[in-house]
Amino acid sequence: MRHTPLTRALVTGAALAALAALAGCGSQDHADEALGTKAALQPQQQKKQQPQVAQGLPGMPPVLDPADVYAADRPNQLSAVVRDFPSRVYVPNTGSNTVSVIDPKTYKVVETIPVGVQPQHVVPSWDLKTLWVNNDRGNTLTPIDPRTGKAGKPVDVHDPYNLYFTPNGKYAIVMASLDRQLVFRDAHTMKTVKAVPVSCYGVNHADFSTDGRYFIVSCEFSGELLKVDTEQMKVIGQQKLPFHGSMPQDVKISPDGKRFYIADMMANGMWVLNGDTFAKPDFLPTGKGCHGLYISRDSREMYISNRGEGSISIFDFTKNRLTKKWHLPHGGSPDMGGVSADGKVLWLSGRYNSEVYAIDTRTGTQLARIKVGGGPHGLAVYPQPGRYSLGHTGIFR
Repeated sequence: MRHTPLTRALVTGAALAALAALAGCGSQDHADEALGTKAALQPQQQKKQQPQVAQGLPGMPPVLDPADVYAADRPNQLSAVVRDFPSRVYVPNTGSNTVSVIDPKTYKVVETIPVGVQPQHVVPSWDLKTLWVNNDRGNTLTPIDPRTGKAGKPVDVHDPYNLYFTPNGKYAIVMASLDRQLVFRDAHTMKTVKAVPVSCYGVNHADFSTDGRYFIVSCEFSGELLKVDTEQMKVIGQQKLPFHGSMPQDVKISPDGKRFYIADMMANGMWVLNGDTFAKPDFLPTGKGCHGLYISRDSREMYISNRGEGSISIFDFTKNRLTKKWHLPHGGSPDMGGVSADGKVLWLSGRYNSEVYAIDTRTGTQLARIKVGGGPHGLAVYPQPGRYSLGHTGIFR
């Protein structure tokens, strides 16, 4: 998120009172066992309980398993495109206008790449061949070749706070937060195809339905959600979240495609939304400053970064509840990131501490705390399993 006077103004006494009422809704079981160590659910066991997915977005690769949209993301299941890429963690430093490159084997910064003004996220392209650095205030995208680690010539793109790709690979979607637009661009040339004005403030994160025909967008500054028709490039739904001062952030769909989870850093938890009906969502408290959402390689768990309290909550999809909470030693500000290709390490930026955290997904143990530039934000772990990328710091299908 951006750091503006509006951000601070949203924290009001009414918001705190409403949060106190919400906080009694959830329960946590702080079990020691990490479900990520178990075998993944077998698709045939789930298919008996799930309907077949509707006809997908034209041109979208066929859904591998209607019961699990993350079926292509199993440990080390790298596509031929990325198999020979060196394993790296790319960290955009919004305050330093650089990208720190970390070798995950040594936990050392091996290179610092100068980029444009205020880089927010490092985004894998749909075809997996390029990493795009979103230089928001610099109004450019810097391409990085993940094979060589070298940056290319910046491409002019206005207000690229975040970047997504349609599931058929046809368009890039720029989250133009300050411009209050969703800008559909050619996925390769980045030329504008259609700019869609929105009436909410601060479009920033999104995720797509299983069939790719719509996506849900969070609007952080006005506390709203949008539902957008992918093919028509048109907003077809909009709602205000039922919490005064709401500030929605990351968005992720459940493995079975039935629910969307939306992190809310002011409500201190997740909204649980039926994307098809787009009805009023339920709420699940997780921790102060709920921010990033990441799926385990076995599709059993979701890691939830609570930036305001230096913790990670664990949500179990099979049990439909929170099961654990990991606290970073000496605190921290865990923000955005991703899971290693083998699924054993969760990488998160420390937004307010100029550092990056490596966390063991089996035990919650902090493996490393690495100093980087100022204001590290949407880091990308690369390469990762999957057939194609939907954008952000790495949403793979």
